[in-house]
Amino acid sequence: MSVLVTGGAGYIGSVTTDALLRSGETPVVIDNLVYGHREAVHSDVPFYEGDIGDKELVGKILSEHKIDACMHFSAYAYVGESVEDPKKYFANNVVQTVRLLDVLLEHNIKYFVFSSTCATYGEPQYVPIDEAHPQQPTNPYGWSKLMVEQILRSYDTAYGLRFAALRYFNASGATDTHGEDHEPETHLIPLVLYNALGRIPNISIFGTDYPTPDGTAIRDYIHVSDLADAHILALNHLRNGGTSDAFNLGNGSGYSVQEVIDAARRVTGREINAVRSPRRAGDPSRLVANAEKARAILGWQPKISDIEAIIETAWKWHTRMTD
Repeated sequence: MSVLVTGGAGYIGSVTTDALLRSGETPVVIDNLVYGHREAVHSDVPFYEGDIGDKELVGKILSEHKIDACMHFSAYAYVGESVEDPKKYFANNVVQTVRLLDVLLEHNIKYFVFSSTCATYGEPQYVPIDEAHPQQPTNPYGWSKLMVEQILRSYDTAYGLRFAALRYFNASGATDTHGEDHEPETHLIPLVLYNALGRIPNISIFGTDYPTPDGTAIRDYIHVSDLADAHILALNHLRNGGTSDAFNLGNGSGYSVQEVIDAARRVTGREINAVRSPRRAGDPSRLVANAEKARAILGWQPKISDIEAIIETAWKWHTRMTD
């Protein structure tokens, strides 16, 4: 059987598509290329350019391929933009997803792996954060993902659509063929490496007075290939009769902004020009995952958890892209 991968030309979607191929699956990709890159999709993978809410196109794909499952990566994911233009986020992340789900149900597809986010938790009440933590997003992006999670629960109850909602913490790193290539780029590790490469003049440290050991915010970084592995394990869980559920994906240990910058200096052997800046509104001091549930139920075990090892994979990819 084949797996429909929405957003398969994006960062995590393209890495997961390659992982599906290696595992013996037959992925089929749909992506509107608003943020994705056509060249990121393996040449052996059927590719369709278009919107996931285009019921005629999605129906055509499902009719032409023996698809039994969908992995859903198609979403806008800029927190700041979601605050400035919430209509865009609810229209794409929620409405388009409902249209996709309805076509999947019409074709009797019962397995759905959803790219969710730790942003559904909002300001942490405790760390590490487990799946029982209250979900109270602080921005429309987080709300859009939580809305889809709630829709999936309702669709499971009413229509038997089984799902796994995978709540990422900070996706990072690169494989030999895929890395972060966003426009605009907002993630710390690629921005630090851009500075090392001379592409940007400096990197801002937003807040140096947090209640953390070095005063900078702490985040849980998870390698993109480990995320891809989790999606395949989640799909197998559903196919083997597992119940619908949500799972945190993180390493369970956090690194501060300063620690990431220091690690990048060691990996690249270059100076990183860091500038102290005021805190950004709504940035928590510490976001770290409790991912024991994914380990226990899915059998997931991150392979690349050291921050220097994560940065090294990204550095190799970025330097190859600039050669």
